[in-house]
Amino acid sequence: MATKFKSLLQKLKTTFRSGSSRDTQGAEYLEQIAAKEQKLIPFQTLAQATNNFHPNHKLGEGGFGPVYKGKLKDGRVIAVKKLSHHSKQGRREFMSEAKLLGGVQHRNVVALLGYCVHGSEKLLVYEYVSNESLDKLLFKSSRRGELDWKRRYDIIAGIARGLQYLHVDSHNLIIHRDIKASNILLDDNWVPKIADFGMARLFPDDQTYVNTRVAGTNGYMAPEYLMQGRLSAKVDVFSFGVLVLELISGQRNSSFGTYFQAENLIDWAYKLYKKGRSLEIMDPTLASSAVPDQVAMCIQIGLLCTQGDPKLRPTMPRVVLLLSKRPGTLEEPTRPRILGPRHTKSHTKTAFSSDVGTSGVSYSSALTTNTVSATEIDSRASSVSRGHDTRGKRPVEG
Repeated sequence: MATKFKSLLQKLKTTFRSGSSRDTQGAEYLEQIAAKEQKLIPFQTLAQATNNFHPNHKLGEGGFGPVYKGKLKDGRVIAVKKLSHHSKQGRREFMSEAKLLGGVQHRNVVALLGYCVHGSEKLLVYEYVSNESLDKLLFKSSRRGELDWKRRYDIIAGIARGLQYLHVDSHNLIIHRDIKASNILLDDNWVPKIADFGMARLFPDDQTYVNTRVAGTNGYMAPEYLMQGRLSAKVDVFSFGVLVLELISGQRNSSFGTYFQAENLIDWAYKLYKKGRSLEIMDPTLASSAVPDQVAMCIQIGLLCTQGDPKLRPTMPRVVLLLSKRPGTLEEPTRPRILGPRHTKSHTKTAFSSDVGTSGVSYSSALTTNTVSATEIDSRASSVSRGHDTRGKRPVEG
């Protein structure tokens, strides 16, 4: 069964192209996969669930097309991703999600419930995650207080378990390539779910890394990947480390001010860590709920994950193990490799997923697939104004 499934995925990958005849073939294979997994959902069912894709049900729109909220007759609330007929980028990302998520089942990965092919219409159906994406709470001062330390720690641990599943426990090694706050959805119980697999890649079992076209989000990409296109599981580990530091500090790495002789959030955290003052990066709203030893351990884990040498970064199983234990002695992180704006701007032909200025909806992958150049991202990030508090210890958002 597994061999047949992989064969179907490979055929789907090679036949789903922009030409109409190959689109038809791709649709047929998509139907076959859906039928074998018993995930084929009739178009009429989705039309009824979304009130014929009424604008009031629209959650958002990305490079692939619109996403709608719907409700099935059995009471399940769903998110329906509808492929745009004119989007080449959307077609690639749509098929990437279809082939990667079909066999994925984990509490911390958004669930793909089914597929639909109806004439020229191609749709993917996901569980609907009712809470906001993580960035809409973490980077808004009015809502950040909803994320106390216990919730943030549980979110860190949940994301780690989700990545361990993708890297080790799933049927294939899957590298997400775009782990960031806006791609983490939170359910009613604040359980984090990794979403938006449009940039994800299956990874060969017999290789430690591959060279590939760079795609990702400014501020989350590992230096060896951004500069050399060297893709490995350690690229996701790096992004996870950035996200851990963002969760603790409440600050975006991509729009971090250059105060206190720090190039970015990672650099700031490392310098304070070396001075024995790592807890100074902590979001002030955590003061009453934080467990200092846990916070310090997570800062150190974040710094270990963002080390310049990918070989020194821990694997995700190692991270999960560390988070499951009581705070103890960890190895010393080495200095992170800091890439200035000139390095990023030299990759203007590279695809980047925007993480600046997105609006808040519950199904964030509708809004995080816009491709922009690195130069555009840098100019947007530099436009974010920041001040500093009267104690001179941390940047604050204006």
